[in-house]
Formats: sequence, structure tokens, C-alpha cells
Amino acid sequence: MKTSDFDYNLPKKFIAQKPASPRDHSKLLIYDRGSESVQHKNFFDLSDILRSDDVLVLNESKVIPARLKTQEGREVFLVKKLRSKTWECLVRGGKYFQVGTTFEIGNFFSGEVLEILESGERVIQFHSKNFTKDLEKYGASPLPPYIHSTQKKVRQYQTVYAKTAGSVAAPTAGLHFTPRVFEKLKAKGIAIEKITLHVGLGTFAPVKVENVQKHKMHSEFFLLSERAAKRLNAYKKAGRRIIAVGSTSCRVLESCSDFRGKLHPKSGETNIFIYPGQKFKFIDGMLTNFHLPKSTLIMLIAALVGREKILEIYEIAKKKNYRFFSFGDAMLLL
Repeated sequence: MKTSDFDYNLPKKFIAQKPASPRDHSKLLIYDRGSESVQHKNFFDLSDILRSDDVLVLNESKVIPARLKTQEGREVFLVKKLRSKTWECLVRGGKYFQVGTTFEIGNFFSGEVLEILESGERVIQFHSKNFTKDLEKYGASPLPPYIHSTQKKVRQYQTVYAKTAGSVAAPTAGLHFTPRVFEKLKAKGIAIEKITLHVGLGTFAPVKVENVQKHKMHSEFFLLSERAAKRLNAYKKAGRRIIAVGSTSCRVLESCSDFRGKLHPKSGETNIFIYPGQKFKFIDGMLTNFHLPKSTLIMLIAALVGREKILEIYEIAKKKNYRFFSFGDAMLLL
């Protein structure tokens, strides 16, 4: 299986630069795997499309201001928390960031390179009396490079239900939800469960090898609580559909499911990589955005509906002027 098998042409006009306003006015493409039918709705129609006994699983991780600039203007991008003030980071200007290098970010806020990993990331220890406050003061939101940053868009790059800080990119499938959507879901009886996966390189790092099976996912921290696992197992046993909101929720559920399709509460790291040929153990459907060509995200979606089918759906979406990527429209796969 080749990475190029998951390529498709996407003119820049389809890349959303800002979210729909209100958020729940984004378009929603629905694909039914049983009938192979495609429907076109709006996201605010979600409660009308789902069954009353469906279950949605959301990732409540919150995006942190992970992009830092040194006083000399060099860039440090936090990727993964290792300890309280020690992070795995991407850097711009690698020759400068050698082991032992120290740099200033702000008043009483500095960093020191402890290690250079084989993949090129730096392990950096930050020196700060209050790291969280300094990060808020000096850090910038890590908007994707295809989005032209403005402060307004930074505020929009967060789900309305974000709770636990730790992600360096938004779990974008959740950006469409609004309080109004949640009210309608609740009124219909649709259950909502939440998990945590702190988005890092595992989610957004590009695939650099041509043989898909040789791609190595970076590990990301996740948490599935005992309460959530118990309820989800009960829902599954009762025959209710489990619909993952986004690839991150999907990866947590599949990481915590055994071969019998039973969830076990866990907290730790996952580097699960799902691509066509693998079978899903727990989820029955997904709510997701439209993803970059040749990415692990489109490969995961292809595992659910088939490679040729997902590329066909993407072509339909382009003909219907759907908007792609982080601030784009949504797709429901049932």
C-alpha cells in the first residue's frame, strides 16, 4: 500500500480560511455505508440525522499556545509534554539549538536544550516560576500553516467543550458543535461521552515514506476514564451505535478495546496507526472533517469506508463546494 494511493488534487480555493459563522452552519456530508448513499445537510441538522439511541464520543482536550519565539526571533514549537516543564519540541533554525544551548523567551522565562532526538525534535527544559502563565503570556496558538493567522481565528481554533489543556492542534471535528447543537442532541436522547487525547505529532505529522506500513506514528497522551469506559461498554452491549467525533476519539477507543470489542479504562501513550486492511473493534461510525492528501487521517477514514470510496466522496464534496481541512466542513460516516 503506497502513500501516493491516498493523494488527491485540491485547489487552494477549497481550503477554508475561517470557520462557518455560526459554527454549526457548516455543511455536513452524510455517507451511509450500508446503502452507499450520500446526503448533503448542515451541521445543525445533526440531531435529526442521528438515531435517538446513538452515542457520540468527543475529545475534550484543549489547545495550548504552543508556538514560542525566542528573544532572537527563533521559533520553538511545543509538541509533547514529557515532564512538568520539559517538552519535546520542533525548532526552526536547528543549527542554533544544540545540546546545552540556552535561550531567552521573556522575563524570567527561558529554555535549555537537553537532548536531540533521532527524528530531529529537541527535548527542552523550560525555566519559569509559573510555566502555564508564561505560556499564556508569550505563546501563540498553533494554527496550521495553510491558515493565515489572526487573533480572531485563534479564538475560533478551540472547541466549545475544551477542558483539559495539552493539545498543540485542535481536534477539528469538534469545532462545529455549539450549545444549540448539544441542546438538540440531549433533547433527542443522544448520549455524549468524553475522552482525552492531547493532539501532537502523531495526529498531524506528514507521512514521509512511500510504503504506508513503514510509517511510524508519534505517541500521544490519552485518557479513558473508568466511568466513561463502563458507560460505553453498556451502550455497546445494548446495541447502540458508537460514533467517534474525530480521529483522536477513534484512536483512543480503538487503543482501549480488546479483540472482543470491550473497552478497558486506560491512561498513557498511544501510537496506534489505522489504515485500510485493519478492522475497527469498537466504533460504528465517525464524524470528521475533510483531510489533507496522503495524511494518516485520510488513511484512517479510508480504513472505515474504503480507499476508492473515500476518494470518490472527496470528489463529490469538491463538486458541491465543501470546504476542506481544519476550518472546513464536516462528514458523517455511518
